[in-house]
Amino acid sequence: MTTTEEVPAGRPALVTGTDGTVRCGWVGGDADYERYHDDEWGSGMRSDQELYEKMCLEAFQAGLSWITILKRRAALRAAFHGFDPARVAGMGDRDVERLLQNADIIRNEAKIRAVIGNARAVLELDVPLTDLMWSFAPDATGRARPRSFEDLPAATPESTAMSRELKRRGFRFVGPTTMYALMQAAGMVDDHIEGCWLAR
Repeated sequence: MTTTEEVPAGRPALVTGTDGTVRCGWVGGDADYERYHDDEWGSGMRSDQELYEKMCLEAFQAGLSWITILKRRAALRAAFHGFDPARVAGMGDRDVERLLQNADIIRNEAKIRAVIGNARAVLELDVPLTDLMWSFAPDATGRARPRSFEDLPAATPESTAMSRELKRRGFRFVGPTTMYALMQAAGMVDDHIEGCWLAR
């Protein structure tokens, strides 16, 4: 969360919570979204495990709403060993079959196999995942802060380049739009809407 296509039509650019705090409008009135927005989204993820987890969660989110992923995140973390790439890389067909029976997670075989394959790709990197992914962060100098959801792109040249490089290195479910959502969440770009309390 959040690219333009996930924001419901007619959603205001900003919302004021019951606590009086002005936030990006995609939060709506959902308490889980408020916590995610305030504590995580755009906070600057700088560890390989955080970025691997975010990559996996963004892959699971494809075709679904982000709130669905937030509500299942604890179960996904339990199913995939806390998204420790070294442990996930050791999972095999028997684990896939077991996970396909787990009603607490997103039971999509292609996505489950991508999580395992991406863990193996992380371990095969010749540079830290953090360094690789942050090398695509755009220069924020002179970048205008978005004023509405219409100002948010679905993908950018940087997210497209990141996607291309990750695919070259064997990663899956890392398309340009998915990678732009990751860049927003990881703080590689600052897409808090003007007027949000976190828009600095």
